[in-house]
Amino acid sequence: MKKARIEIIPLIDVIFFLLATFVLFTLSLNKIQSVPVDLPQASAAPVSRDQDDTSVVIQLSDGEAAFWNKEPIFLNEIAPRLANYKASTPNARVLVTGDDRARYGNIIRVLDEVRLAGITTVTIETAYRGSGR
Repeated sequence: MKKARIEIIPLIDVIFFLLATFVLFTLSLNKIQSVPVDLPQASAAPVSRDQDDTSVVIQLSDGEAAFWNKEPIFLNEIAPRLANYKASTPNARVLVTGDDRARYGNIIRVLDEVRLAGITTVTIETAYRGSGR
C-alpha cells in the first residue's frame, strides 16, 4: 500500500494564482478621485502692493494676538473689522498668514470669520513671516 503525500508544486501554483487575483482585484477597487487644481507659478521677485490695493493682511500669532495690516489687534476684533471692510470695499480680498507661533485652530477660526463676512477672495500664505511683518 502506497503512503499518501501532499504535492507542494501544485499548491504553490494555486497560492500564486490566488495572490495575483487578490492583488489585481484590490488595485481595481482603488479609484483615485481628485479635483483638478491650477497651481500658481512661483516668481523669484517679491510681489509689491499697489497703491490702489485695498486687500487686508491678517497675520496670526500665539494666543489671541493677531495683526490687521501690521496693526496689533486681538482675535475677537477680526469679525467686526471684516464686516466693516466688506461693507466699505466692493472687491474685498484677504490674505491670511501666521508667524512661527500661530496655532492652526486660530487660522481655521479666521478663515471661518472671513467666510461668514461674505468675502470670497481669500489667500493663505505659506511662506515664513516674522511676527507683525
